[in-house]
Amino acid sequence: MALRNMRVWAYIDEVARAGSVRQASQRLNVTPSAVLRRIQDVEYDLGAAIFERDNSGMRLTSAGEVLIRWIRSQSADLQRVHSYIQELSGLQRGEIRIACSQALTRGWLLKEILEFRKQHQNVDFHVKVGNHHEALQALIAYETDLVLIFRPARSADLQPIMTIGQGLVAVMAADHPLAAKPTVRLRDCAAYDVVLPDTSFGGREVLDNYSANSSAKFRVVFEANSFELLFGFVRETEAITFQVAIGTHSLTPADGLAVRPVSDADGAYGPLVLGQLTGRSLPHAVVKFAEQLSRKMDNMRSLPTLE
Repeated sequence: MALRNMRVWAYIDEVARAGSVRQASQRLNVTPSAVLRRIQDVEYDLGAAIFERDNSGMRLTSAGEVLIRWIRSQSADLQRVHSYIQELSGLQRGEIRIACSQALTRGWLLKEILEFRKQHQNVDFHVKVGNHHEALQALIAYETDLVLIFRPARSADLQPIMTIGQGLVAVMAADHPLAAKPTVRLRDCAAYDVVLPDTSFGGREVLDNYSANSSAKFRVVFEANSFELLFGFVRETEAITFQVAIGTHSLTPADGLAVRPVSDADGAYGPLVLGQLTGRSLPHAVVKFAEQLSRKMDNMRSLPTLE
C-alpha cells in the first residue's frame, strides 16, 4: 500500500484501540465524520465489515482483526525503514519501546537506558511496566518492540533474543534472624509471615508451585502489586518477601534490608527473557539497544548479597 494511505490505517488503528469513533477522532484531532467515512471506504474496498457497531461502541470483526494486525505490522516496518534512513543520514534518531517486569525498573534497566543515551542522545525511550502476560500482549499488538520479562508463558509469538537464569531471593529487615544465613530455604521462610506480589507476577507462580508441592505452607499476610510496598512492609516487621535477584540490584544497606539467595535445592528460579515478536524486523535503534542488553545479560553473574 502507498505511504499516503498510512493516515487511513492510523484512523482504523485508533478506533480499534479506543473502541469509539468519537474518542478516536478526538485523539486524532479530526471530525468523527471524517474517521467514519475513511472506515466505510476501506470496508467498501475490502467487501467486508471491519467493525461491528453497537451501543457499546466499535468492535473489530474477524476481518477487522486480520486487517489490524496487518496495519500494525506495516506501521512497524515503516518505523524500521525510517530508522535506517535516519541512520544513513547521520541523524542518529530513533525510538525504542520496551515492556518489562516491575523488577527490572529497580535500577538495572534504567542504568542501561542511561548508558545507551550517552552515545545516542536523540533516541527516545518508552517503557511500559507490567506483568509478563501484559508485556506479551503489548508485543503481539505491536505496542512495544522488546520485552524483558521473567518466566514468560510459551508462545509462538515470542522470539527470545537472550535468556539467562534468575533465582529468587528472600528480602527481609536487616536485623531479621534469617539475615545471619548466607542462603535460605523456603521452608525456613515459612516459619515467618510472608508478604507476596500478586498472582500476575512470575515469581509468585514459582512460590505457589513450591507451596502446592511442599508440606511447608506460607502464611501470606499481605499482597500487593508494588515491590516498594512489599519492601516497606518487611522493613518494619519480621515478615519476608521474595523478588527476582535482578530486582534487588539497586538496594543498598541504607535501605535497611537484607537480601539472601534462596537455595538452589528449592528450585526457586526461572528464565529472564529478552525477546521480540517472532519474525519482525526491528528498527536499527532497537537492534542496537537489544545488542547492548544481550551483552550485559550474557556477562551477568550472581548479584552481590546485601549485608
